[in-house]
Amino acid sequence: MKTKLLGRTGVSVSELCFGTMSFGGDADEATSAAMYKAVRDAGINFFDCADEYNKGKSEEILGRLAKGDRDNLVLTTKCFSPQSDDINARGSSRRHVVRAVERSLKRLQTDRIDVLFLHKFDPLTPIEEMMRGLEDVVRSGKVLYPAVSNWSAWQTQRAVDIQERHNWARLQVVQPMYNLVKRQAEVEILPMAQANGIGVIPYSPGAAGLLSGKYLGQATGRLKTNKMYEARYGEAWTFDVAEKFAAFCKQQGLHPVSAAIAWVGSHPGVTAPIIGARNLDQLKDSLAAVKVNMTPELRAEIAGLSPTPPPATDRLEEQKPPAA
Repeated sequence: MKTKLLGRTGVSVSELCFGTMSFGGDADEATSAAMYKAVRDAGINFFDCADEYNKGKSEEILGRLAKGDRDNLVLTTKCFSPQSDDINARGSSRRHVVRAVERSLKRLQTDRIDVLFLHKFDPLTPIEEMMRGLEDVVRSGKVLYPAVSNWSAWQTQRAVDIQERHNWARLQVVQPMYNLVKRQAEVEILPMAQANGIGVIPYSPGAAGLLSGKYLGQATGRLKTNKMYEARYGEAWTFDVAEKFAAFCKQQGLHPVSAAIAWVGSHPGVTAPIIGARNLDQLKDSLAAVKVNMTPELRAEIAGLSPTPPPATDRLEEQKPPAA
């Protein structure tokens, strides 16, 4: 497993990040432990979590598994979503961020969170206030590096500008959705991150299993039963892309899951795609992504299977093919 520097932190992380959303949900504690061992044996030192995953159980299980190995790991978690019926136990106010971090530290059984993400953009809280909340938990030593997830490029850039003006700890990582059928990040988020030296750890590189090929021709599965995934990937053209991708991978002798993850990881702005699994069988194909020789030519061929998003200005006439 190769490593990469995470943003401008000087911290080295594995080229794949393991997402623990299944811990305490689809994966019970024994299965979670088996997957943890497998990814550690494969060389992964980078783990992603969130306080909302399975109502805190994911953090609790990850904390138990990481105990004794903590100094060898880079752990992330997130806050934003409601944690109780209290109207203030949600969002990205300084008040909630501080309390959420305290609770996450207890569940993770650690004295610090390496990377803390604001899970979503909070339209009720000014960006300056959100960044001050991150500064508070960094100054307290409870968080090492501030980060944001599911933020647009302009929101992230605004946050960085505010932090630099106040000489506050700067955003070091962003976490967007990015895969072969969700390529909006290529337009502004990834270029913004590259310009600022911000690390990028995209989630859903396999498009919630769509790119695995297992849903082709089926009317069932979580893409049909899960409202969130149905909204993301329910359009007919995404299934057309998945079908073309599966056929291409078969022709090339590639496993579609491995190839989908390797494709995301091959973007020069990406630090480490987040892989996830419900069991060991699913996990092995994701881990095999590091064995895919994703050349620029192969990346371009795969990219050609899906629509390229228009430029930020929408001036399509100015798009030029790469120089030969």
